[in-house]
Amino acid sequence: MKSRIMILSVIAMMLISFTPSTIAQPDPSIGNWELGIDYPDEDESNPFVVNVNGHTMVNFWVANDGLVNIKVSFEFEAPWEAQFSGPETMTVGAGSNVSASLVFAGIDVYSIDAKTKAAFSITANLEERSGVPAVIPESQEKTGDLEIPEIFQLKVDIADPVGPMNAGTDSILRVTVTNEGNARDKVREIEITDDCPLMTTDEGLDVLLSRNLEKGAGTTADLKVMASESHPARKCRIEVTVASDGADGTQLSTDYTRVTVETTPTKPDDPDDPEEPSDPVEVVTSNLPAPGISVVLSILIGALIARSSRRF
Repeated sequence: MKSRIMILSVIAMMLISFTPSTIAQPDPSIGNWELGIDYPDEDESNPFVVNVNGHTMVNFWVANDGLVNIKVSFEFEAPWEAQFSGPETMTVGAGSNVSASLVFAGIDVYSIDAKTKAAFSITANLEERSGVPAVIPESQEKTGDLEIPEIFQLKVDIADPVGPMNAGTDSILRVTVTNEGNARDKVREIEITDDCPLMTTDEGLDVLLSRNLEKGAGTTADLKVMASESHPARKCRIEVTVASDGADGTQLSTDYTRVTVETTPTKPDDPDDPEEPSDPVEVVTSNLPAPGISVVLSILIGALIARSSRRF
């Protein structure tokens, strides 16, 4: 009985002594490897901001702390149907790391709201160890965010006048401002110029300064153009420039049109309706009594007698 107890005690002690060594055994795989991304400011919560051309680049790396070379293949996923370009495979030597770049392109930043974020992913799959295909599949995945930038872009358009204007009159020009960026914006400044010194404009476009424009929205205002009565016949260039408030006034848009000014026409002379009366006709009157019929007959008879006596 005692011998049996002693045998069981020895077995138990042997099991206890082997238990820690079993738990502490290393991973049977030959060494370790790691996939990583170079995040902005080394903070994975920071997004990669896409530029206004719809491009951005992400740098990533694979570190191999093992004792043999490894070969990995990559899979990429991109948001917004973006195009992307990166390495298909990579071989990393023992105790070293290799960097590569993933380039995103073709992102329509104007159609997507500013500051919008969406995730991308990089997956690395272990293919070989020292040229031998990996028996046990291993893969690692890293993700990050792409962010759409704020784009402030206003466009101004002046409708051409319907026809010429006469000196001393005015004409209305319809001006439209459209937000072609991807964020809310408005007009910060307006500049109106012309090359005719006798032409003036009113302040009709000032209403644009108080109107917010959402992405893709537009607004219109009327600009009154006035030509003085002494304005000569001429084609005048009128130019309007607007500055974006969102871009702190650095983004400008300009458009121009030409207004034809004609001199005031004069009224032609009408012979049927003269403006001035013709030469006056002088009429002479007398207060003497008119001669009678008998007197007239006497004068005619005397003239005939005198003519007959001359013949003889």
